[in-house]
Amino acid sequence: MSKRWTPESWRNKPVVHMPTDYPDMAELARVEDELRAMPPLVFAGEARKLTQHLAQVEAGNAFLLQGGDCAESFKEFSTDNIRDTFRLILQMAVVLTFAGRKPVVKVGRIAGQFAKPRSSPLEEIGGVELPSYRGDIINGMGFTPEERVPDPQRLLKAYNQSASTLNLLRAFAGGGYADLYNIHRWTLGFADNGAGAAYRELADKITEALAFMEAVGVTPETHPDLSRVEVFTSHEALLLNVESALTRLEGSTGEWFDTSAHMLWIGERTRQLDGAHIEFMRGISNPIGVKCGPTMTAEDILPLIDALNPNNIPGRLTLIGRFGHDKVGDRLPALMRAVKAEGKRVIWSIDPMHGNTLKAANGYKTRPFDRVMGEVRTFIDVAEAEGVHPGGVHLEMTGQNVTECIGGAQPVTEDELSSRYHTHCDPRLNADQALELAFLVAERLKAGRQARAEAA
Repeated sequence: MSKRWTPESWRNKPVVHMPTDYPDMAELARVEDELRAMPPLVFAGEARKLTQHLAQVEAGNAFLLQGGDCAESFKEFSTDNIRDTFRLILQMAVVLTFAGRKPVVKVGRIAGQFAKPRSSPLEEIGGVELPSYRGDIINGMGFTPEERVPDPQRLLKAYNQSASTLNLLRAFAGGGYADLYNIHRWTLGFADNGAGAAYRELADKITEALAFMEAVGVTPETHPDLSRVEVFTSHEALLLNVESALTRLEGSTGEWFDTSAHMLWIGERTRQLDGAHIEFMRGISNPIGVKCGPTMTAEDILPLIDALNPNNIPGRLTLIGRFGHDKVGDRLPALMRAVKAEGKRVIWSIDPMHGNTLKAANGYKTRPFDRVMGEVRTFIDVAEAEGVHPGGVHLEMTGQNVTECIGGAQPVTEDELSSRYHTHCDPRLNADQALELAFLVAERLKAGRQARAEAA
């Protein structure tokens, strides 16, 4: 691997899962130049602060909650959808913080998660074959030849939508919506039983605690952090032409930051050691992640860690497992053991979504909630057995009341999938299912905390 790095050095490496079929490559180049002149979406100081927070996760003193849409879309872009996702992240973080007694680092899959790698470049419906839909940033979802042609102008539309989303997130995070005193207002839309009822009970406890704190003089006026939160953004760094166009040099330090998001990750399909995606990611100073699937071995993972975090900086690198409920118990222990034995400072997180996808009898792609929960449980079991901090979860979820994943305390059946199946790509947990999962993780974190306290 070449030691010399520039934001464009990835172009000298093998590239996979990036579109090469733009009809007008000159127009694509013009759009890339336009993006290079655009203002940054996030700032180096914000990305550096996230690395510091993630260093606390690596040390076992915090927990990473990363979640949001499978793929953002132009059609579903609205204030309500952004607010609902933000609210769900807040609710889950409250549950996890209350039980785990540790701060939760909140990172959304939002404001940039548009592109998706596909297992097949072609899609066939009714005997007609067209290029696959690859996310709104590349082509359209409509099954017509015109919609499926890659359009460079979509890159600019995605940039502008990301900027608007970030503006709204910053307003929600610092403008009072995130005030803990509003915790009961966040419960709107939840069922009166299951996770919704448990959340209301938890909200009552927190409200009582806040009333006590107010009585002794601790209020949002005296402690402003009670009324604001930090929420960071992330997405898969798939379209390297976009990522490199938005990469900026911080003059004071000489470090390069990808200003399209606070955190970027490399997918399971693009983590080739000699590939373009590793080459690009090794040179930016943002915190980064790597998806680790069932084919990953210790011989694979250690060179990747060395390439992406050669200085062993805590908080720099998150390893995101996505094995499947039936494989995580077999594959994960050896990886954790090897990484720990080499003294690598990494965060271990689990993506229980991508390894648990199946096609229902009615043709809908779905994910059984019990399998999602099973992978999370096994992840925590393995981490505790290996003496490793189970550092986080990485979820595809929405604050909307969709019917895309089957099961849950308010069960979605296969027959109900069609009623509110809105995803543009993969099935997402709805708000009730995501909150139910948060309570599971919270109980396990609480049990682990109590066990350590008793052992001490």
